[in-house]
Amino acid sequence: MPKIEVKNKEGKKVGQIELSDEFMAARPNDHVIHRTVVAEMANSRQGTQSAKTRSEVRGGGKKPYKQKKTGNARQGTTRAPQFAHGGMALAVKPRDYDKKVNKKERISAILGAIATKVESETIIIADSIAFAESKTKSAISLLKALGVLESRRVLVILEKPDDITFRSFRNLPNVTVRTAPSADKEASATFSARDILVAHHIVIAQSAFTKIQEVWVK
Repeated sequence: MPKIEVKNKEGKKVGQIELSDEFMAARPNDHVIHRTVVAEMANSRQGTQSAKTRSEVRGGGKKPYKQKKTGNARQGTTRAPQFAHGGMALAVKPRDYDKKVNKKERISAILGAIATKVESETIIIADSIAFAESKTKSAISLLKALGVLESRRVLVILEKPDDITFRSFRNLPNVTVRTAPSADKEASATFSARDILVAHHIVIAQSAFTKIQEVWVK
């Protein structure tokens, strides 16, 4: 079974976590991951964009000039799309971009993304990610000790919401903080397959990684 080292806040090895065979076998095909990521991105769109058609633009009720003998093309309104300040042809309107992915597929895609990061050795397990005070300096010290401070994108996964820890990381533009799935709602988690894939390094609390295996790996 694959194993991942567990490090403390000083960056020293203090143990290791053994990954279950079910975890590594949960990796889906690329199509499932792609479908899930596309759905996640589509569902994050508001779909509130809107532009006016010629019938919705104010004014233009009077014919701009007579029908014939002007040397110009015949026009009935200055609010047609070819005029400045006219309406838009094929104007965009509010729409729903939501795509549905079932729970089993979504969980499979997330586990597959994590398995990919395990293989590339970009996941770091920390024995604890908690601070006594909300200080950015504490977060920087932790990331530096773990060797990911200079990484372009770092995903930090906690066992449960923690305001002190969140406030410690929030001033670091390259760090995103998420939490592990809740045991009472198997599909709930504040991170997605895309969060995993776009991160260059992932720092997971040991308790959070244990919860991920307990809740999602069947």
